[in-house]
Amino acid sequence: MKRLYSVAACLALGGALVAGCGSSSSSSSNSNSNSTPAAAPATSTPAAAPAAGGTVAVSMKNIQFVPKSVTAKVGQTVKWTNDDSVDHNVTATSGETFKSNTFGQGATYSHKLAKAGTIKYVCTIHPGMEGTIVVTK
Repeated sequence: MKRLYSVAACLALGGALVAGCGSSSSSSSNSNSNSTPAAAPATSTPAAAPAAGGTVAVSMKNIQFVPKSVTAKVGQTVKWTNDDSVDHNVTATSGETFKSNTFGQGATYSHKLAKAGTIKYVCTIHPGMEGTIVVTK
C-alpha cells in the first residue's frame, strides 16, 4: 500500500511539472497603435481573406509571419498577434510607413491600411522574418 502512495505522489508531481511547461506570464504591449494582449486565431492559408469586421489576422509563430502574405482592402486593419515565446516587432519596409515597438507573447499590434498597393514588412529582430500585404480598393 505504501508503494501505491509513492507511485501516486510521483504521478501527481510529474503532472504538475508538465502542466507548468511551455507557459509564459510575460505579456507586454508597446505600440503606437491599437494594442491588446488578446490572442487571435492563426490561419495557415497562403493568402488570408479579411475576417469578419474588417480585420485581417496575422500570427507571429515559429519566428515567421503566418500567413506570410495577406490581402486586404483600404480602410481595413491588419492585426498581428505574437504567438511565439520570444519578442517581435512589425516594421514596414515599403508601401506604407509603420513601425511597432517590440512586444511579447500574447500581445498584438494593429495598423489601419491607408492606400492601395503592396506593403512589405519585417520583424527587425529576426532576419528573414518577412511578410506582405496586398491592399486593394
